[in-house]
Amino acid sequence: MARFTTLYSGSSGNSAFIEENGRYLLVDMGKSCRTTLAALKTLDVSPLDLQGILVTHEHSDHVSGLNVFLKKYPVPVYASAATLDVLEERGVLPERVDGIAVDGREEEIGGFTVQSFSTSHDSVDCCGYRILTPSGKAVAIATDLGFISDEVMANLYCADVVALESNYDLNMLMSGRYPYYLKMRIASERGHLCNDECAQTILRLMKAGCKNFSLCHISQENNTPELALATLQCVLAAQQFVPDEKTRVLAARRHEISPVIEF
Repeated sequence: MARFTTLYSGSSGNSAFIEENGRYLLVDMGKSCRTTLAALKTLDVSPLDLQGILVTHEHSDHVSGLNVFLKKYPVPVYASAATLDVLEERGVLPERVDGIAVDGREEEIGGFTVQSFSTSHDSVDCCGYRILTPSGKAVAIATDLGFISDEVMANLYCADVVALESNYDLNMLMSGRYPYYLKMRIASERGHLCNDECAQTILRLMKAGCKNFSLCHISQENNTPELALATLQCVLAAQQFVPDEKTRVLAARRHEISPVIEF
């Protein structure tokens, strides 16, 4: 049995957890080492069993906890070559830590098979990950993306767990207090994914047989977990689509571990 959850999710910090048979990977570490270690303790896993950290991009809400954590536990870090260059320039990666470029190729990490794929975001080189557990279960993670490209969709299909961004509600964003330039940045194709596009994507994935979903990176200013889930329900109802009774859709929690999905 494999497990997936988020340790925390949102603009204040992001980290996802994939585990099977006691070994696990993390995707990003956007809060402090102390916060991350406390979350891992709650999950009853040791940092010594961490096989590697996958980094989606260099923004602080995805990497701010890395430096201190890696000084204590120097596990390999995987990211695109461009992202690794930025992390090294900023001194995020301690000298004794291996930074390994993935750039679209498969990588074997402690029994897990990891494939990166490009996502559209205003960073140096943002990516998502499709991860196969040792038993062959698939987790696909795509956050911080302005739209769903064909490449992204191909990597989400047929995953046992899909973690997908549902960042903002368009009406809340446009009527909110953010300055105009920031609203345009968020809503652009190099920004974030809105509830509607997330919901339409999940509908397609449900029709293809996917059953486990985590709505991630929900904005505190321009969204709510309830609204993200309600938007999905409206899209499903409009298409008169009734999900399989085993289907689970969770809204990831901002400051704490989300309910664990076992698969």
